[in-house]
Amino acid sequence: MKKRILLTAGLLFLMAVLTGCTEYDQPITSESEGFWNEYIVYPLSMLITKMAEILGGSFGLSIIAVTIIIRLAILPLMIKQTRSSKAMQAIQPEMQKLREKYSSKDQKTQQKLQQETMALFQKHGVNPLAGCFPLIVQMPILIGFYHAISRTREIANHNFLWFDLGAPDPIYLLPLIAGATTFIQQKMMMAGTEANPQMAMMLWLMPIMIIVFAINFPAALSLYWVVGNLFMIVQTYFIKGPDLKKQPAAGGAGGAKK
Repeated sequence: MKKRILLTAGLLFLMAVLTGCTEYDQPITSESEGFWNEYIVYPLSMLITKMAEILGGSFGLSIIAVTIIIRLAILPLMIKQTRSSKAMQAIQPEMQKLREKYSSKDQKTQQKLQQETMALFQKHGVNPLAGCFPLIVQMPILIGFYHAISRTREIANHNFLWFDLGAPDPIYLLPLIAGATTFIQQKMMMAGTEANPQMAMMLWLMPIMIIVFAINFPAALSLYWVVGNLFMIVQTYFIKGPDLKKQPAAGGAGGAKK
């Protein structure tokens, strides 16, 4: 689990560097240069703008619609990632037995452990890297959409519901909803997996971070987080339905039974 957290953190840092976070405050236009701006951020910005024209000039509705479109586009990757995670979880008891069998730290024993582990992966048709590839593909799209919202200046001049899209939510309701939906979505994703301190920490840390960011960022970004989280909650419900039904009854034993 520690390796997964470090890998995820590393990917996030790498994508933050590659996607040009130094340009965060610069408006995105047709004259913006660079691969990131020309082929990812600007097309997404134009999609938001064109969708707003179709929806009667409402950039709020446009953000909701485009968020759903983007989530639907990467849905196959999300399903692949979730299935890979479930497959890895299903063989955890056998992997634990191997670790106990080859508990010695000498090089020969560790090589034997690696060989037996790879044989176990092949037996069950599990690819330990399959869960990482969808994440790598998704990150540029999601970060690009985030940049498109932040750097499309037309958005800042419009309001939606009770808030201005270019300013933080004045009553903090949207940040709280963003934090709550982040918590629910993570809780559902963890259903059917064995609990550990790292997962418990992330379960609470991520919603708190989202709330803090949403309080200070334009409400357009908070709206994006809320819609994306709601989509993920519905998606997770259909993908992990059996695990979610087992969770209340099985509690912490759900992973062991599996």
